[in-house]
Amino acid sequence: MVNIEDLREKNCIIFECITGSRAYGLDLPHSDTDIRGVFVMPKEKYFGMEYIPQVSNESNDIVFYELGRFIELLSKNNPNILEMLNVEETLVIYRDPIFDRIKSDMFLSKLCAETFVHYAASQIKKARGLNKKIVNPVEPERKTPLNFCFVTHEQGALPFINWLKTNDKKADQCGIINVPHIKELFALFYDESGKLGYKGLLSGSNANEVQMSSIPKGEKPIAYLHFSKDTYTQHCKQYKEYWEWVDNRNEERYNNTMSHNKNYDSKNMMHTFRLLDMAEDLLKDGKIVVKRPNREELLKIRSGDFDFNDLLDKAEAKIERLAELKNSSKLPDIPNMKIIETLLVNMRMAFYK
Repeated sequence: MVNIEDLREKNCIIFECITGSRAYGLDLPHSDTDIRGVFVMPKEKYFGMEYIPQVSNESNDIVFYELGRFIELLSKNNPNILEMLNVEETLVIYRDPIFDRIKSDMFLSKLCAETFVHYAASQIKKARGLNKKIVNPVEPERKTPLNFCFVTHEQGALPFINWLKTNDKKADQCGIINVPHIKELFALFYDESGKLGYKGLLSGSNANEVQMSSIPKGEKPIAYLHFSKDTYTQHCKQYKEYWEWVDNRNEERYNNTMSHNKNYDSKNMMHTFRLLDMAEDLLKDGKIVVKRPNREELLKIRSGDFDFNDLLDKAEAKIERLAELKNSSKLPDIPNMKIIETLLVNMRMAFYK
């Protein structure tokens, strides 16, 4: 397996630069430094069976793309990859002369109207996703199947736990058996003496199902119990997803979202407008402007100064504007793939020579 250090030692890296917020001019004192670059597979591995399209570190803030993959993404007008060709020169860490053969004009096309909007829409979706997690937090302790059991009571039903308290009953003296032909319905029995050997409803603290007991012949059920298994399964899924999100979330972004009390990820929304503005520049002027001239406006979005629905309306208006600009743009509909393929072949041959 090839890693970043291997690439450095074998002089396979042909380009390396700083990207992300520092390239956009949107960095704050606590911002991370993102590094992206391009490498060429060692010749023996490229012609062998170990082709690797990209390599990254554990935190994924340093990513290198193999030349073939890089050219492929450029031809698709991938926003993150196009930015790499247009960062300010002060942010370029290393550039091999071979890399200078790659020119933005070879790749820029009307495809950007779709790719930049697609990326912007994904940022909106992420902002809404965080909103769901914040608005609907999950308790630290996972519920048990007992929380999803209900006992018939008069003309309705009581939660099993409430039923125990109301009737002064003990859970471990209860026993249940299936009611034939009716899914998730059980006859509920109770052993006042505690000598009949009823097992209770759970086999242990980690049980995910209710358990049956052996009921002596002639015993009469005191009620009927329903276990809502589907609802319990859904709870377990939400519990797992929520606490995995808590473990992996970016605390700075989460705290920022909580502080402005708008219940959406404002950093995602900032990038939504950055992407839409960059697409407009590209369609109008035919160039990528990575460092954004409207830093203050974008940082106000990040600070949560605006209502989410207002931002959504504004974004939709920008997307409609991009559709108009696409029709009038002088950019080609798609890149010339013959020129791009020739470029890739020549670059690889020059590197291996």
